[in-house]
Amino acid sequence: MRQGLLWLLARLTLILSLMVLSMVPLDAFAATTGSANHAAAQPRPHFFWKSNVRRQQPGAVAAASSNVTYHGGPVMSGTSLVFLIFWEPTGHVSASYNSLLERYFQDVGGTPLYQNNSQYNDTLFGSSEFPTNTMVIGSWVDRSAYPESPLLDSDIQNEVLKSSSVFCCVPGIRSTALIYFVFTEAGQDLCFDSSRSQCASNAFCAYHSVGSPDPFIYAAMPYAASFNCDPGGPYPNDRDADLTINVTSHEQMEAATDPLLNGWYDSSLNGEIGDKCAWTFGSRNSIGADVTWNGHGYIVQREWDNRVSGCVLSGP
Repeated sequence: MRQGLLWLLARLTLILSLMVLSMVPLDAFAATTGSANHAAAQPRPHFFWKSNVRRQQPGAVAAASSNVTYHGGPVMSGTSLVFLIFWEPTGHVSASYNSLLERYFQDVGGTPLYQNNSQYNDTLFGSSEFPTNTMVIGSWVDRSAYPESPLLDSDIQNEVLKSSSVFCCVPGIRSTALIYFVFTEAGQDLCFDSSRSQCASNAFCAYHSVGSPDPFIYAAMPYAASFNCDPGGPYPNDRDADLTINVTSHEQMEAATDPLLNGWYDSSLNGEIGDKCAWTFGSRNSIGADVTWNGHGYIVQREWDNRVSGCVLSGP
């Protein structure tokens, strides 16, 4: 009982402190340096390209010595908050899809992989802040119909705003403390815009970005198994969930270190810590996992570590 009360008190303290932080506009975060504003220079989402598409991108393969550098923006310092949105009008997902994704988010905080983010700090308010942990504050299964097909980025942003109005989880937070993950059901295509030139069906596996006009951080997560985003088997859990968990890990680590697209990235290659190690994995065990957290195996890609100038599953 005492431990439960202490946990609740710690959570309330965290939420109150983040609500204070949320009173600072995101524009102020983005303007903390005189260097080029990456968000302004590249307003489009930061795409996680399919493996075959990635090879066609300029500078796709990073040199071993090419570290990411800091561009003046904030990181998701301390414990980041995560809200999960499962937008599934027909419930067309594998049986354990949602529960395994929720379990991943419960397991990943404090792991050696997440601790890799701790080397990427900022100087917000004159002090060095860095990502240390993550915590799910809520989830929502939305059965409402998709407004169009394929979905567009504007639809994903509207879904985030809809969830904010429906739930009272942490009212008012529009800062680098909180990220929304929007998962769509099997077979549902998503395109950046009506040109349909960059879609889950032809270019990317997922992306993270900053919404407007009231800024918020979000990640758009198509159903990876429907769109050739496969690290290869064997799979330690449910195949469909495993594919999306790998893509989710990529977006989560990048958002932690570059939430406004003006934090940590490789200037010459335009790559965040996930991009530089995309589609590379650690040694797989007999069930196909390359990490085990809380007794649960997962397939997750490696992330860039500036201290070794290479890709790792365990940071400093």
